[in-house]
Amino acid sequence: MRAFADLIKTLDSTNKTTLKVEALTEYFKQAPPKDKVWTIAILSHRRPPRPVNTTLMREWASELAKIPLWLFEESYHIVGDLAETIALVIPPADDSTGKSLNQFLQEILELKSKSEQEKKAYLLENWLNLNYYERFVFTKLITGSFRIGVSQKLMTRALSKATEIDEDILAYKLMGNWEPSKITYNKLILEENEEDFLSKPYPFYLAYAIEGEPKELGDVAEWSAEHKWDGIRSQVIIRNNELFVWSRGEELVTDKYPEFKAFVEAIPNGTVLDGEILPFPKGEIGTFKDLQSRIGRKNISKKLLEKTPVILKAYDILEWEGEDIRSMAFGKRREILEDLYRKVSSEDLPFHLSETISFKNWEEAAAERENSREVKSEGLMLKRLDSPYLVGRKKGDWWKWKVDPLTIDGVLTYAMRGHGRRSNLFTDYTFGLWDEEKKELVTFAKAYSGLTDKEFRSLDAWIKKNTLERFGPVRSVTPHHVFEIAFEGIAESKRHKSGVATRFPRIFRWRKDKKIEEANTLEDLKNLIP
Repeated sequence: MRAFADLIKTLDSTNKTTLKVEALTEYFKQAPPKDKVWTIAILSHRRPPRPVNTTLMREWASELAKIPLWLFEESYHIVGDLAETIALVIPPADDSTGKSLNQFLQEILELKSKSEQEKKAYLLENWLNLNYYERFVFTKLITGSFRIGVSQKLMTRALSKATEIDEDILAYKLMGNWEPSKITYNKLILEENEEDFLSKPYPFYLAYAIEGEPKELGDVAEWSAEHKWDGIRSQVIIRNNELFVWSRGEELVTDKYPEFKAFVEAIPNGTVLDGEILPFPKGEIGTFKDLQSRIGRKNISKKLLEKTPVILKAYDILEWEGEDIRSMAFGKRREILEDLYRKVSSEDLPFHLSETISFKNWEEAAAERENSREVKSEGLMLKRLDSPYLVGRKKGDWWKWKVDPLTIDGVLTYAMRGHGRRSNLFTDYTFGLWDEEKKELVTFAKAYSGLTDKEFRSLDAWIKKNTLERFGPVRSVTPHHVFEIAFEGIAESKRHKSGVATRFPRIFRWRKDKKIEEANTLEDLKNLIP
């Protein structure tokens, strides 16, 4: 645990990628095998489930620190991180722990089934016997929140340096449904396991948002375009007469989409399709809100299947006849995919093709992009015809060219302190629109990004001078400032007071030129619903 805490301290104290890779590489060379597995798991988002309610943790920490709970809560809102707050308020132990990272994680897994008193005793004992950074890391593991500015890609790069195994091979090995408490480092990283191949997807290839003007990409004839569908990115695998459906988040979701069982009979073994799971109610593409009724459901009822069926909108093929064809040019892979589609497509099979679009010039492409919302897409994907299917997010061959966001002018009504480096500023905002009948502002969205640091500081100073009421970390403020709020999608919602849900809201600009009377109305917002 001491070595892992030192590693996290090093990673947390630098923004330089080279230093982070060096620290991780050295750790992977020296750490015990079981600790390596847990470190890989933690840095690839396979954290153990939270065994203790954070409300109880705050109460126990304030009790141990011998300070009132209100003072702990105020400290927490200033610091912005629960684990850091606990590490600061409890006096550190003089010595370091002798337990390994693996021992702590096994104990944390067992803690979930313990009584509340047993959980309290365990936390208090460890909080008192760990030094500052070990306590910080220990509490992070308990809360399940471990964001330290290290991506899985960066971690894989360091692991590659430590093991001399190719990064792409490691990325593939780390895909799938492995459990850190059950698998060994040797089996996960060092061995070549044929049985693992059956269900594993390939690492996803991700695109960057286009930079500059599309014409800067060169000759339009060298590019393939298709609509960017708003669903769940997935890989559908058919091997050995078995079906496996993986989401981009590396979650096996086969049982969530029983419609896809029909693929086993229709599509040849040794096929891996890359595409988008889309809702398909009443025989046409639905909205992401429709798809949300399927996400997270443990049981998919017959009624839900009838109300919100899904399809796979396929746009690439990564494996064909049991062969990995990712190195093949995109244009050639599309020929194979289109030939497969022609042979197996039917009304009863939820297998649809994401059609490619050819343009004479970039102006035609721009016109098609403007038509995106009418066909229920987010814009266009641009893919170089000769590009292989790479690993992770790369620049050059694939670009996403999204349609401009929807926007509306709202009034700032509430503010809350931010987190991390913004924990001493009010940077999380709630916005309202006018209800014309009631002549009042009704909340419709929350946003915490889109302003510069200078603007955040300026607005924070104003908020502190114009607070109307306080609700813990939240303050209601005098309606005065108008902001243009951008969002990607919109749908009716019974859960929201406004009756409308916006997708990915963020601040587009501060409208200092507008008075609150000029802000938009709820009716204006509802008129944006397709």
